[in-house]
Amino acid sequence: MTVWINGELLPDDDARVSVFDHGLVVGDGVFETIKVAAGVPFAMTRHLQRLRRSALGLGLPEPDLEAIRTGALEVVGAAEPPPLARMRVTFTAGMAPLGSERNPGSPATAIVAMAAQPFPAAAVDVVTVPWPRNERGALSGLKTTSYGENVRALAYASERGGSEAIFGNTVGQLCEGTGTNVFVVKGGRLLTPPLSAGCLAGVTRALVIEWSGAEEADLPLDSLAEADEAFLSGTTRDVQPIRNVNGNPLPAAPGPVTRKAAATFTLRAAENIDP
Repeated sequence: MTVWINGELLPDDDARVSVFDHGLVVGDGVFETIKVAAGVPFAMTRHLQRLRRSALGLGLPEPDLEAIRTGALEVVGAAEPPPLARMRVTFTAGMAPLGSERNPGSPATAIVAMAAQPFPAAAVDVVTVPWPRNERGALSGLKTTSYGENVRALAYASERGGSEAIFGNTVGQLCEGTGTNVFVVKGGRLLTPPLSAGCLAGVTRALVIEWSGAEEADLPLDSLAEADEAFLSGTTRDVQPIRNVNGNPLPAAPGPVTRKAAATFTLRAAENIDP
């Protein structure tokens, strides 16, 4: 595969960033993952707009979205794309000292890379983790490269038979997964935590809300295990039914509301690649 770094296309073996890049040293960066199906990126405009929001929220300079879009299309066009791929757009603070302080004069680093992605499983088992998301933290709602908390949580879930970890927040409300948003169905209502609960404003989440009429509501963490049905949303998952929570099966996976949301998402996404 070919990688785009700061306007230059490079073979992946030659793609390099400095060991002093602040994104590597302290995770001082933001990123987006974009689904590429049969060589066509999905919802790129929404993803790039969120990249900008995350960068500004972290106090980074404003990214050149048109240059990044051009780089993304160049990466897609540089090789025969697999049936499904994950495109990663990363934007960091650039060169800085070996500490938390930034170098104000350093130009940012922008990277676009792509790799094959397996198709999502028909259903997923999830595990709730004992560590809360801080809905009032400095990084709340920002898609940053500081993913150590997610790595630890996902390993915890994997050790207990899950392939996704689910966080509550500091007040015991349902929040999100490591790279997903969560929807639950109760009494026929499709519900998802509001952004004020600390979850990321997922691109797929927003489209599910728009296309399927989901409602935002504060939900206790145990509402997931008590749901009639539930699903995850995410860039590389679309709408993925949850089969069981902490080893306990849900009544339906997928249930009728989940099936309808998934079918609607597939239909609407096929009609518009950049909704």
